[in-house]
Amino acid sequence: MSHSRRSTSTKIRDFLLSPLPAKVYALELTYYRLKASMYYRHVFGSFGEGSVLRRPKRLLNPTSMRVGNRTSIGDLAHIELISEYAGVRFSPKVEIGDDVYIGSNLYMVCLGTMTIGHGSVLSEYVYLHDSNHGFDPKGGRIMQQPLVHGGNITIGRDCFLGFRAAILPGVTLGDHCVVAAGAVVTKSFPAYSMVAGVPATLIKRYSSAEEKWVQAE
Repeated sequence: MSHSRRSTSTKIRDFLLSPLPAKVYALELTYYRLKASMYYRHVFGSFGEGSVLRRPKRLLNPTSMRVGNRTSIGDLAHIELISEYAGVRFSPKVEIGDDVYIGSNLYMVCLGTMTIGHGSVLSEYVYLHDSNHGFDPKGGRIMQQPLVHGGNITIGRDCFLGFRAAILPGVTLGDHCVVAAGAVVTKSFPAYSMVAGVPATLIKRYSSAEEKWVQAE
């Protein structure tokens, strides 16, 4: 028997011997990978090998979105790449790297460019929004005023964004940044920063010399 046949037989045996929750998870993952192969690769700008998108709540204009390999986007994601609003046209673009994990209930609205680097982790209910409504008191109803692009959003490689973290317009996070749960990030931080609070401030930085996170001065 060839190695590939033995490998397949082993996988089937392991599946049959696994507990029911593991069987359900394996079947669900297989379904989403098939959906990615048969559907998402045709409607996204690109959708990488082994990547999955589970039951999105809203998916607007995915042709302007590129997803790397082995990336997972959780249930109930709200993803909008807005190309026109209140008569104003935009050119949105979203780039998500390889090996990115995004938890359930992502809220992403993009008018400009958003980038999420390889290996980053976004926990549940993370909010990414690069625009604001118009608030001109003489400009008519708020929902009828043009959106204002506040600047592109860039998340570096191997970053971690905690539960309900919010990333606001114009923010760049360097590689290996850590954002605490519930933080509202209104400005950019360099690589190896740990931030927390509303608005988020630097609380620790990674010291290569000491090989650990140390209190920010």
